[in-house]
Amino acid sequence: MPATTAAGGPPRVGLLAGWGRYPIVVAEALRAQGYSIYCLGLKDNADPALREICADFEWLGMAQLGKAIRYYRRQRCTQITMAGKIHKVQLFQPWVWLKIVPDWRAVKCYYPHFWLTKSDRKDDTLLGAAIAEFAKDGITVAPATDFAPELLVKAGQLTRRGPTAAQVADMDFGWSLAKEMGRLDVGQSVAVKGRAVFAVEAIEGTDECIRRAGQLCRSGGFTVVKTAKPQQDMRFDVPTIGVGTLETMVQAGAAALAIEADKTIILDEAAVLEFANRHGLVIVARRNDAQAAAA
Repeated sequence: MPATTAAGGPPRVGLLAGWGRYPIVVAEALRAQGYSIYCLGLKDNADPALREICADFEWLGMAQLGKAIRYYRRQRCTQITMAGKIHKVQLFQPWVWLKIVPDWRAVKCYYPHFWLTKSDRKDDTLLGAAIAEFAKDGITVAPATDFAPELLVKAGQLTRRGPTAAQVADMDFGWSLAKEMGRLDVGQSVAVKGRAVFAVEAIEGTDECIRRAGQLCRSGGFTVVKTAKPQQDMRFDVPTIGVGTLETMVQAGAAALAIEADKTIILDEAAVLEFANRHGLVIVARRNDAQAAAA
């Protein structure tokens, strides 16, 4: 993977870290490959443990786009990667712009989206706008999975327990719905039982979607389907699951999970599968028909 290399030093790469364990896993993979990592962690989101892994670490406000660009230019990073969830719901809290105080670069970038309201606020739109701003200053954004491709799940039944016929029918049913929600850039996950939809993920995220399904499907035993978008940009918002996802499923009464092979990240896969088997969950990684045909 090309990266900026200082004279006589290791290759440099920038990391923009959001919430969750994913940025830690990516940083560890980069360090193992010999990269010198220069990290900006989103305030109230990123794990402070990144300080111990990266060559340099600074906190970044959610709307400090100009500061981010200046930081990576100062550190001579012409390539960066993004990892971790950004809780977009924070942008819709009362008086949010007084709390996060956008810098001038962010105001110029997002003025059409938040003030003129001429452009939408979908995930792809907002993150794509930020990537375009980085590009103006010669900074390219690479998919984190380019550095840690082993995190992408392979196709097959992952747990000891396989799906029942009813769960397979729900997976088939939920798959087309999740793909359509992804095409519309609404969310990645749906929860179904008996080919009835109990919850669709939107801005709240997968865990809240699962919890809402549990409140509505009091008998439990529902299936969660999580897929990549048909137009998935692997540079950001890649579907990700971890032990936390399964803990939410158990608490809500879910019984099965279908994820997309080669497009979904499993964090700490051994721990995920141990937890799933211990609780009798079903996890299956599937491919699209088009993917299967290509394979």
